Amino acid sequence: MSGLFEGSTVLITGAGGGFGGAAARRYAAEGANLVLSDYKAQALQMTVDQVNQETGAEIAFLAGDVADESLSEQLVSLALERFGRLDVALNNAGIVQDGFTKLPKIGSEEARHVIDVDLLGVFYALKHQLPAMENQFRTTGQGGVIVNVASVAGVTGASGLSVYAAAKHGVVGLTRSVAQEYARLGVRINAVCPSFARTPMATSQLGQNVRGKVLTEEQMVRGIPMARLAEVDEIVEVFVFASSPHNSFMTGQTLHVDGGLTGY
Repeated sequence: MSGLFEGSTVLITGAGGGFGGAAARRYAAEGANLVLSDYKAQALQMTVDQVNQETGAEIAFLAGDVADESLSEQLVSLALERFGRLDVALNNAGIVQDGFTKLPKIGSEEARHVIDVDLLGVFYALKHQLPAMENQFRTTGQGGVIVNVASVAGVTGASGLSVYAAAKHGVVGLTRSVAQEYARLGVRINAVCPSFARTPMATSQLGQNVRGKVLTEEQMVRGIPMARLAEVDEIVEVFVFASSPHNSFMTGQTLHVDGGLTGY
């Protein structure tokens, strides 16, 4: 039986991390060819090896920093050269600022780095992915789907994470704007906005001093009605939903996967 993405080409950034690695395994299991990238070459290689072992999927990969525009250009070129098309792009790579910190105490270089990776990294990705998908639509009638990984911090305030929240708000703004620009050009663009999930990036915050208290998992999920962290596979399921060929009339949306946090 064919998978949901049989023969499709799926590009994933941040593929060495929690969401990205799990997404690579899921799309491969659904029959996709993969183009993978991560800043950490060793983590990327581990994902490639694991996916190969589990599925035997065709994989092209390139380590690099999404804050460098040339990486986005190279990844799109790699997809087209290796597989002849680009059907899905999951712009997942991102970082969080160092700890929960009031804005005046955030270093300017750190703030610039978060914006470069989390916001400009998505801008560079879109800049090169969109023309490729539009051209594909004009020549074959089949465009593509882009899923940007934002955050619940991109649709609410996030005390102590102001720069991260600003970057993720920017990702939401980019998503909504380009979705309108490309709605008639064969490209759908949506954003997924998770709350804290059980990824290394989120759990690394545990044990930090926040307003004089050591951050625990119980405190981290205090505002979430479900009162727990999301599991990685629960978020990946939404990536698949957003990029599914069966979900063909949804674009420009922010999908809140947050245990009810923004359900008001």
